[in-house]
Amino acid sequence: MLKKNETAPAASTYVLDEQVGFILRQANQRHAAIFAASGMDDLTATQWAALAKLREQGTCSQNLLGRHIAMDAATVKGVVQRLIRHGYVETDPDPTDARRVVLKLSPSGEEAYLRLAETALRITRETLSPLTEDERDTLVELLKKIR
Repeated sequence: MLKKNETAPAASTYVLDEQVGFILRQANQRHAAIFAASGMDDLTATQWAALAKLREQGTCSQNLLGRHIAMDAATVKGVVQRLIRHGYVETDPDPTDARRVVLKLSPSGEEAYLRLAETALRITRETLSPLTEDERDTLVELLKKIR
């Protein structure tokens, strides 16, 4: 137990501004602000992620989509429901399991993806704009290692 006015060794070396979690949160806040200002048809970043992954993956279950975009079942369910309300995603019976449905992009979802993909790329470029091209590549590769 520490005596009164005594500091634990770690307490004297801990600087919040140097902690990876704090820095990642600030970087994410920067990216979220850029995304929000971008005019992505009122889609949130998580809705865009689901739309883009469904376009990339093709028809799949909601559960699989959630795993692909690192969302728990409850979160992906809400995201998918909003995409269905937007008219961007449709459901079909699963051909291999009558108890399930599978998701697919609707024609409207395909059109939205094609129209918004360049904006999504611009958001990434703007988020990374303080970095050189080599730094961007390095950062993305390092982040992939710790995700």
